Amino acid sequence: MIKGLSSAGLGQVEGIEQLIELASKNGFGAIDTSGKELSDWVESKGLAEAKDFLDQQKVRIGSIGLPVEWRGTDEQFKEGLSGLLADAKIAAEFGCQSCCTFVLPATDEKPAHFMLQATKRLRLCAQILKEYDIKLGLEFVGPHHLRTAWKYPFVWTMQETLDWIDVIGEPNVGLLLDSYHWYTTSGTIEDLLALDPSQIAHVHINDAKDVPVEEALDNDRLYPGEGVIDLSAFLKALSQIGYKGSVAQEILSPEPPSETADVLAKKSGEAFLEVFKGI
Repeated sequence: MIKGLSSAGLGQVEGIEQLIELASKNGFGAIDTSGKELSDWVESKGLAEAKDFLDQQKVRIGSIGLPVEWRGTDEQFKEGLSGLLADAKIAAEFGCQSCCTFVLPATDEKPAHFMLQATKRLRLCAQILKEYDIKLGLEFVGPHHLRTAWKYPFVWTMQETLDWIDVIGEPNVGLLLDSYHWYTTSGTIEDLLALDPSQIAHVHINDAKDVPVEEALDNDRLYPGEGVIDLSAFLKALSQIGYKGSVAQEILSPEPPSETADVLAKKSGEAFLEVFKGI
């Protein structure tokens, strides 16, 4: 598995080159970014120079975010498709193989209609990404407070997401598996061991406060090893099934962190060393 770094939890990061340098300096082999950041970087530096910089730092692009608004109107969705095509092209230039989005556990739309519409839209996104050998990762979202934040319940467990992936029916659709959402949906090690690595597009890790699981808030996470999630067991299970992709930190907090990105990246690197011991 490849240790991955995202800007979530690092405070103020001054662009993609600083994120890459912070990753390299602190033992990470990949970063999460966006297609727009890659495009802007290439426009500024040139493709060859950008690739050389990544090679020198021994860092790869682990994942980009899905730029399409698939939850909104038809017009919003269609307007985003050209951006998806552009992002897929530039991500493929860097060998990135994952593009991810999250699935909220509730909706104000009528669920049956929303499911049908979202299925068609995500299928089209997957078909576009497939042409560039990129997987589409769907992240189920577990915290209990979000399950009632909108009118109707929607998909919020790993098994429901896997069932939906089957219905979408494209071979390059898989899970964005986040340790926090696995924990807040009472996921088990057995659930992880039942997965095939091909079902996982990308992985996030972070930790949870020592509060009743029903009270764990989506935007109040800890660095790996600071909380109650058994991340060593989580990672060992992924290793046992043969997952070899990126495992990226994603730390969300109520307020922006006060420390510098250098301090927080060092903290992240040390946290990863601890939870990856013996894996």
